[in-house]
Amino acid sequence: MSFQQTDLIDLANATMPFGKYSGRPLIRLPEEYLLWFQAKGWPAGRLGQLMALALLIRSEGLESLITPLMDGRAR
Repeated sequence: MSFQQTDLIDLANATMPFGKYSGRPLIRLPEEYLLWFQAKGWPAGRLGQLMALALLIRSEGLESLITPLMDGRAR
C-alpha cells in the first residue's frame, strides 16, 4: 500500500460514519474491528482506503504519527 502525506492528515481527521463506533476517529477504532473489515471487505471508496491505512498504522504501532495531526478530538 502506498500513501501520501495528505492520507495521514485525512486519517487523523476522519471519523467512522456508521455503526457501533459512529463518530469515533478511524485511528481509534479497535484493531479487531479493522481486522474484521479486512477479512469481510473494506467499505468502498475513501473510507475503505483510510480504514486500511488505519489498520496498517495500528498494526505497526505507529499511531504517534497521527496524533499530532488530529484536530483536537479524542486524542
